[in-house]
Amino acid sequence: MRRWLLPEHIEDVLPAEARAIERLRRGILDLFERAGYELVAPPLLEFVESLLSGTGKDLDLATFKLVDRISGRTMGVRADHTPQVARIDAHLLNRQGVARLCYCGSVLHTVPSGITNSREPLQIGAELYGHAGVEADIEIARLMIAALKATGVAKVHVDLGNPAIYRALVGDAGLNAEDAEVVFHAVQQKNAAEAKGAAVLTGLHGGIDTIERARKALPAKPAIGAALDALARVAQACRAAGAETSIDLAELGGFNYESGIVFAAFTPGSPDAIARGGRYDEVGASFGRARPATGFTMDLRQLAALAPEAAKRGAILAPCIEDAALAAEVARLREAGEVVIDDLPGHEAARDELGCDRKLEKKDGKWRVTS
Repeated sequence: MRRWLLPEHIEDVLPAEARAIERLRRGILDLFERAGYELVAPPLLEFVESLLSGTGKDLDLATFKLVDRISGRTMGVRADHTPQVARIDAHLLNRQGVARLCYCGSVLHTVPSGITNSREPLQIGAELYGHAGVEADIEIARLMIAALKATGVAKVHVDLGNPAIYRALVGDAGLNAEDAEVVFHAVQQKNAAEAKGAAVLTGLHGGIDTIERARKALPAKPAIGAALDALARVAQACRAAGAETSIDLAELGGFNYESGIVFAAFTPGSPDAIARGGRYDEVGASFGRARPATGFTMDLRQLAALAPEAAKRGAILAPCIEDAALAAEVARLREAGEVVIDDLPGHEAARDELGCDRKLEKKDGKWRVTS
């Protein structure tokens, strides 16, 4: 085996892709900032007690673990930003009102989370803490749709679910942890035979009319009625934001810590979801400060592969000589946003690799850009 081969589902990012990713990153973070979301940057790894607090078994299995040589304790490489951002909200910011936070950084998964996904997604996302009402879910869903459209994704389809309905159905069943895990995944996989008391959810998916079908098929519990009302409002908001919308009551979220409305966004040409989000009020409780929370995340590498290819930008080739006027003109052009590359001596045969479509030449005593 060649020593420089990378592990499966781990890839280098080459210049063209890196440029596309960075363009999306800047645009999306600017969009978040204009909506009032503040950027945070949690560490790549933490002690697992903190990193996995309040999360389910799925996130535990997705997390790479190692032993810290300084403390001897087990550390984990984050597989998701949400528990870390919840910790920041609970312990470092400690705000009493609404907190809007966003982030962008790599995560690492023990196995890829989808058919085409990398094990090292570049996550970008936004989270809203401190408001329990459906207005927060609507704000987050709208922001997700706006962010996807800003990347050039023309057609967005949002699939909505609400794990609160599942919990209302199985809450009185007295299932132990092992059986509860089996039922949870059976519902997700629409396996009615194994879903027991929640089997009805496996057939409740489709258009917006699914909500009315669910009202007739499900027990008349206040928690279920409230959950369906919230779904209806978020679905209406998604449609108003320009996204096609469907309902799937067997959709229970990604990492089994979601507590309320969950959603996944899809687009033609991608077999996997291009964004996921939902409500996870219970994550903060493990940090000693329960806070209503909702948010979403996207993988910039996945989005860059779907985004329309940007026009290739040309560059200007500048002579590599000591000349004060030349240096001033190069500085002026770069300040104006132009790419100017010094023509280092001895590489004339490889100039085409630089991608220059113009050059700086001295004419009539002044340095000018020529074709």
